[in-house]
Amino acid sequence: MRDTARKVEEKYFSNLATHVEFLPVEWRSKLTLDGDTVDSITPDKVRGLRDMLNSSAMDIMYYTSPLYRDELVKGLQQELNRLYSLFCSRNPEFEEKGGKVSIVSHSLGCVITYDIMTGWNPVRLYEQLLQKEEEEEELEERWMSYEEQRLLEELYLTKQRLREIEERLHELKASTISKPPVLKFKVENFFCMGSPLAVFLALRGIRPGTSGSQDHILPRTICNRLLNIFHPTDPVAYRLEPLILKHYSNISPVQIHWYNTANPLPYEHMKPSFLNPSKETTSAPDTESASAAPSPTTSPVMVRRHYGESITNIGKASILGAASIGKGLGGMLFSRFGRSSATPQTMETGKDGPEGDEKKATTVGTPPLPHSSSGFLEPTVELEHRIDFELREGLVESRYWSAVTSHTAYWSSLDIALFLLTFMYKQDQEETDKSNLDTL
Repeated sequence: MRDTARKVEEKYFSNLATHVEFLPVEWRSKLTLDGDTVDSITPDKVRGLRDMLNSSAMDIMYYTSPLYRDELVKGLQQELNRLYSLFCSRNPEFEEKGGKVSIVSHSLGCVITYDIMTGWNPVRLYEQLLQKEEEEEELEERWMSYEEQRLLEELYLTKQRLREIEERLHELKASTISKPPVLKFKVENFFCMGSPLAVFLALRGIRPGTSGSQDHILPRTICNRLLNIFHPTDPVAYRLEPLILKHYSNISPVQIHWYNTANPLPYEHMKPSFLNPSKETTSAPDTESASAAPSPTTSPVMVRRHYGESITNIGKASILGAASIGKGLGGMLFSRFGRSSATPQTMETGKDGPEGDEKKATTVGTPPLPHSSSGFLEPTVELEHRIDFELREGLVESRYWSAVTSHTAYWSSLDIALFLLTFMYKQDQEETDKSNLDTL
């Protein structure tokens, strides 16, 4: 990534005064975890494949284990802070001049980084669930005798008073002992690549909201911008936008530009477009087909066949490295992670009101209101910023084979290098363009 970014930087951003430096955060090898226990119980047949799974999929099992989760979190947190302190000591002008820090995470690293930034802890969630269950049990037991009910209410009030005292005690400790922040820096951009974060959040009870704000899953006070990058055939990657607004499951993710595209349209100017799985070509939809399409806010969540058909650099090194595994792995991974073509479920239509009346008034052949004649969407609620960004699908040996190589191909992609630099240099580039206009 450092090499590809340098090439892109020289080509597109050489006129800017600032510079982006990539620091690798290698934290995994320092962890003890279970020592060599897993290696000792691993059979010898297809050892290469087993070692690959042990070093990747096994980390997810470690992270969901109550024994090792804290060790993983502390390992990454300490390495992030150590690298930042070391960099600032060697570059003292960085903080003085307002240098910004972005994090680029891959796969499970996205989940661990997210939990470090937000301070999420499964123990806290468990305590909340226990408290909720206690309150529900107490409400269910109102059929008891008057004396029992009175004692139960007294017990409930005592527990509530105890919680208040504990909270005051924690606040007092926090005020007397200044607790240092988890990270020593504010995160400007959080780039997730091939990330299963959406699945983890869904399993934690996160459900779509109505505001369209990133704050629904990651507050802007913690991280200014969240960006989710994925390859369409990556079996580990999932979308984040439908966790914020449900109808975005019918809106295609933003296509990442080729690194050699001449005068690409800025990402903030790209309008959301309706995801149409029945259309197999990449040509622009005509007016008739666009106007006849159902509204994404009322139509069922469709089974998505694929998105793009263009060629992109998916990393020769990844393909060569995966070639030693064998073609059979492609089919195995695809059948393991692939989505079943289940019957689409109807989406929630919302409360009765103007939107409901508009839905009832729509008849066959009438263009739905949220859809414009240009084929782009005009939904009532939009995301403040787009979060899901998709690489253009490459013409490789097969989609099954691409499912094997795509998850590790992000690091060497020139398209991703340009994408990252575009957002990191965004403010500097806008100021440079403005000064050029002022000169003219």
